[in-house]
Amino acid sequence: MSQLFDENNKVIPVTLVEAGPCPIIQIKTKAKDGYQAVQLGFDFKKEKNLNKAQKGHLKKAETKEIRYLREFKVDKLEDYKIGDKILVNTFKKGDIVRVTGTSKGKGFQGVVKRHGFKGSDATHGTKHTERAPGSIGSAFPERVWKGRKMAGRMGGDQITTKGLKIAQVDKEHNLLAIKGAIAGKPGTLLMIEG
Repeated sequence: MSQLFDENNKVIPVTLVEAGPCPIIQIKTKAKDGYQAVQLGFDFKKEKNLNKAQKGHLKKAETKEIRYLREFKVDKLEDYKIGDKILVNTFKKGDIVRVTGTSKGKGFQGVVKRHGFKGSDATHGTKHTERAPGSIGSAFPERVWKGRKMAGRMGGDQITTKGLKIAQVDKEHNLLAIKGAIAGKPGTLLMIEG
């Protein structure tokens, strides 16, 4: 994250995101695939790390060594051609976007951190159970209900943040400054939709 200053010298907290160039690899049509979408590629990896199927798929778009492929549903396919590049200038300052990313993985966590349980008192006879969940069931079902909040793996989930505003577009360096925080650690792949 970083910060920018607006016209009134107020600080705007922003997340800097590298956006593009993203070549169009494939166009999905309703007749052939059952839905309309555009498949975009992003980032590069060595050709030796691609398998034969990936090389053949990328050859049709006359691009190679693409690391990530993602699809975006579109209304009009006439605006897109295979091989065209989607650049950062697709967005402009003030646009409202939706950003999808994978949140940071936090490993196995207890109920206090994972679900916000209060925990027990530290005194009045409590010993070694300050962060324990307490009772997880009773006599009737004689089992633990499905979905019971318990300790377990936390994070690493797909999170979509809606209503984020673009504070600045840097066409020279392919950077977007998006107001606010975005799920994930630095280097995480994000999907930005207008």
